Amino acid sequence: MSKSITMYTASIPVLVHAFKSLSAILDKAHQHATDKKIDDSVFLNYRLAADMFPMSRQVQIAGNYSMGFAARLSGKDVPVLENTETNFAELKTRITKIIDYMNAVDPSALVGAEDREITFPVGGQPKTFTGIDYLTGFLLPNVYFHISICYAILRHAGVEIGKNDYLGTHI
Repeated sequence: MSKSITMYTASIPVLVHAFKSLSAILDKAHQHATDKKIDDSVFLNYRLAADMFPMSRQVQIAGNYSMGFAARLSGKDVPVLENTETNFAELKTRITKIIDYMNAVDPSALVGAEDREITFPVGGQPKTFTGIDYLTGFLLPNVYFHISICYAILRHAGVEIGKNDYLGTHI
């Protein structure tokens, strides 16, 4: 039996998978920090370049974009999580909240969402997307960018992770 692609199947399970992979990567980073006696804050505040956000902010942004997408396209208020994480345990708790939020999305709420017009601020200016353009041209590229930056920061910092960690094995 073939499975059709819907806005739900192209977004929510994909996002859940990405955050499960990120959670597993953070587990390895935490273990690395513990083994090397490095304070979590070193990794959470690490950045690839001076003008880039630190690793913890990359996680926060990816999650905020994901929950914002799910909320806007299902007609709900966008949830707000405080950006206050200072260690791996708190980042993992945040990721659990993101995954739980995604898993609570009713697939029927996204039926027809590909054609819905959604307007929200991007860079301080209102931006209007159709649902499909929001998904393919904004959400997924941004989420994958920020999660891959987390991966790159941790890899650069010496955490032993590889492509399979990024791709995940939990489908």
